[in-house]
Amino acid sequence: MAKATYKDAGVDLDVYAESMSRLPKLVKRTYSPRVMQLDGGFAGLFRLDFANKLFARNYEDPVLISCTDGVGTKLKVAVEANRHHTVGIDLVAMCVNDAICCGAEPLFFLDYVAMGKDDPNLLEQIVTGITEGCLQGDSALIGGETAIMPDIYQKGDYDMAGFCVGVAESKNLIDGSAIEDGDVVLGIASSGLHSNGYSLVRKVVFEIAGLSADDYVEELGMTVADALLEPTKIYVQPMRKVFTHYKVKNVVHGIAHITGGGLAENLERILPKNVDVTLDRSSWPVPKVFSWIQRLGEIEPSEMDRVFNMGLGIAMCVSSYYANHVKAILEEAGVDVFEIGKVSAGSGKVTVS
Repeated sequence: MAKATYKDAGVDLDVYAESMSRLPKLVKRTYSPRVMQLDGGFAGLFRLDFANKLFARNYEDPVLISCTDGVGTKLKVAVEANRHHTVGIDLVAMCVNDAICCGAEPLFFLDYVAMGKDDPNLLEQIVTGITEGCLQGDSALIGGETAIMPDIYQKGDYDMAGFCVGVAESKNLIDGSAIEDGDVVLGIASSGLHSNGYSLVRKVVFEIAGLSADDYVEELGMTVADALLEPTKIYVQPMRKVFTHYKVKNVVHGIAHITGGGLAENLERILPKNVDVTLDRSSWPVPKVFSWIQRLGEIEPSEMDRVFNMGLGIAMCVSSYYANHVKAILEEAGVDVFEIGKVSAGSGKVTVS
């Protein structure tokens, strides 16, 4: 009678070991002085403050802020295009962009990658993207897990989840409660679709329109893969320039990361029940990728608004007195910013007109 092995069941431990040997050099480029080495350990270690007095944060009442997310079915596009070095950026972005909505300084990140069959080259591409995202998001990648799960995932398929932890002084936490009548709403441009709505995108582009990842789209000036795999913009560095310039509680009253649900639903999540927001649709440019998808799928405008970010990745409610300077700081940091609306007395609703 034949003896069964793990390899026969679909998991080759020798190939797994090769995959793991490729990762440390990628991961270590994200390390800050607060990361504590624990080679071969079962956890990642991170100092909350710097040991060096020159860089010490000297927290008085620190609050830890945690976020988790994935990339969704954008991964199916990466598999279709055989391009895997950018979706790791999306993974980090979807977490750290949530954390900064509370005024957090992202500290560290962990990842979870599940695959149907171990593939060292594929994993290296994925983690290359994750580490690039961590560098953009000022986060150390201090741990992770790679799970090989034959029969759950088919060969070539994979899924990812990310987890980040940040910190903020309790007195500087941003939760939307300070949003008031007269505030200005600033919108920061997205880089495109980011990582939301891809079940609809894939249905429209690949099923209804019958396009492939390599097809060139004249109106976009790029291939389908280029348009759909543009990474989510990471806003940590520009936003932290605002946080460090001001005592944020008095200036930035609320921040929304525009993901699934679009502008209205995500802004309403942070609004007090005594104010409304009115947004002017003509106040920011909508990237061509959205009109292209809308045309291909004959999608109703209301559906587009609810599913996609429509060109804005972050919306901020700021004191009208400081709005122009906040906008200038962000623009100097390299992002496009637009005054998109106003806050007025109301009942916690957002209107886009």
